[in-house]
Amino acid sequence: MDPDRMDEMARDPRFIPGIYNYCDQWCQRCALTSRCMNYAMALEEDAGGCESQDVENEAFWDKLHETFDATIGGLEEAAEAMDLDIDEEDFDESLDEQEEIRETVHAQPFSRTAMRYIDVAEQWLRSHEDLASAGPADMRDCLEVIRWYQHQIWVKLSRAADGAIRAGIDDMEGFREDADGSAKVAILGIERSLAAWATLLNQFPDHEDAIFAMGTLRRLLRQVEAAFPNARAFRRPGFDPE
Repeated sequence: MDPDRMDEMARDPRFIPGIYNYCDQWCQRCALTSRCMNYAMALEEDAGGCESQDVENEAFWDKLHETFDATIGGLEEAAEAMDLDIDEEDFDESLDEQEEIRETVHAQPFSRTAMRYIDVAEQWLRSHEDLASAGPADMRDCLEVIRWYQHQIWVKLSRAADGAIRAGIDDMEGFREDADGSAKVAILGIERSLAAWATLLNQFPDHEDAIFAMGTLRRLLRQVEAAFPNARAFRRPGFDPE
């Protein structure tokens, strides 16, 4: 998208600033797409003939290169404003620090539990693939919810852990707030997944193996709430009005 058009949309009062920063990216299930600039941008690009689902499509790559050019320009301007030289040799040190943070993120108890849940859910879903095609509509909805959050919970928790670690290193409140926001999205994903599993179990009580997935999620929820005690109080723009 043209940078000028992006600036114009950013000034549009119908869009809630930052609403897309703490959502679950499930636009098809969202009640606030009309207030989201990211969603409007996607619609405009689709209307322009960009088949974004087909990575082999030439139009997709053309759009990607346009975005790349605009992003690089913005990155250079931001670096100049912050008096940073992104080509300095100490950039290697920054990469080393990134790797250390990444390893610390993955070592968190809730990160390990979230990864365990991915495997548990995957095993169950693969062994019950018949439900996706033969089950009633509400059952398919539950499976869709489980699938959507299966990996996203871990992704959001990784971002939350990353922010919390950086807050400790740089003593910046913004990192901590962002961590709480990401953790809240993960908590909502956990709770919605638990509700979906509970519905499955109520309708198919013989599928007791679903209890293991639910137990993993309950443990994960306790770990996340202990690690991010302020997450539930975080106000997500648009979703959690004052």
